[in-house]
Formats: sequence, C-alpha cells, structure tokens
Amino acid sequence: MADAEGPARADVTSVVVADDHTLFRELLADLLSLEDWLEVVAQGASGTEAVELVRRHRPGIAVLDVQMPGPGIRETVREIGRHCPDTRCIVLTMHDDPVLLRDVLDDGATAYLLKSVSSRELVTSIHSVIREPERIHFSVSRNMIKEFGGPVADRLLSAREVEVLTYVAQARSNAEIAAALFLAETTVKRHLTNAYRKLGAVSRVDAIRRAMDAGIIAPYQLP
Repeated sequence: MADAEGPARADVTSVVVADDHTLFRELLADLLSLEDWLEVVAQGASGTEAVELVRRHRPGIAVLDVQMPGPGIRETVREIGRHCPDTRCIVLTMHDDPVLLRDVLDDGATAYLLKSVSSRELVTSIHSVIREPERIHFSVSRNMIKEFGGPVADRLLSAREVEVLTYVAQARSNAEIAAALFLAETTVKRHLTNAYRKLGAVSRVDAIRRAMDAGIIAPYQLP
C-alpha cells in the first residue's frame, strides 16, 4: 500500500487505485498520473485497504478491481458509499457479467468497465464520471446488454439504438440510416428519440458525445 503526500490542488481530482495485481495496479496508477487533472493519492491491494484509503484521503474517484482479497466488491462499494458518499467508484473487471454489473451499480458504483478497454477509453470514462457524477458509465459487450432486465436495463441502449447512433456518428442522415438498416425512417427517428432519453441528450451531437464518453460506441471524428 502506497500513499502520496501533500494536499491535492483544487483543480485536480484525487484518485485511489485498488488491485491485488501489483504490476497492473502500478501501471494503472502511472497511466492516470500522466493526466494533469488527476492525482493518484494512494494504492491498495484489497477491498479492506481500498475502504481504509478512501476514508483517509476522501478522493473524488476510487478505481477498484472486482476480484481482490477482502470483503468482496459489492461490500467494498457499499462501505465506500457509506463512509464517503462523494467518492465515485469505478469498477474494473475481466468479467462480462450482467448480474455482476447490475449488482455493483445497484450497490452504488458509478462506472463498470472491462479491463479490455483502451487507456483512452478509461481516461475518457473517468473524465465523464467527474463531469457527470450522477450518470452511469459502462463499457460492455452488446451480447451482455441483451441479458439485462430490471431498472438498470432502462438506462442501457438496445443493440439497434447503438447501431443507429453509430451511423449518426458517421454523419449519416436519418434517410441514409433507414436505407442501410432496411428500416422505415420513422423507426430510425423512434430509436434516436429513445437513445436521447436514455442518454439525457438534447441533440444528435450531444447524444454521440455522451455515447462515446460512456464507451457505448467507438470514437469517430464529429462533423
């Protein structure tokens, strides 16, 4: 367990990183430290250490591995939320598991990301969590989305909505999208309306930015 000394600057978000694989944890901490708006203040190797470090440093972000020694990820997230409600928990996992995702989000995690995400996607997701802490951010496979049910499903885009947004990100018109997907143009508009609602977006560009920030669609150059 390693701590960074000194007070955090007002314009910098402090981060605690917890993972029992030392090399991965240290590389992740080094990666995040390259961002001038992030400061890794402590590292831990268990759920128990993660809770202790968060209580001590009260960081803006806690990046947590799913499988660590200690109380388990669900209890770790709940304990952090109980003691430090302003700390946003980002869960990293190798598991494309809809039950686990639903559980940790219900327990209070703000983001659920597969460890297969790129460094850019991770940093973008952290930035999104800081900017919009009340939103849920995730990066999962499309097959996983299909397995959802319950209240979390209402916040996720359907596979068709993701497909439509992907075309929108390529600056395709509704008519072009309809032709490409063999849909009526009114159906494309309906999918877009549903996507806007779920993303909290107010326009096509806003929807694409939000979807990219959440890792739902791949980055494209916006017009």
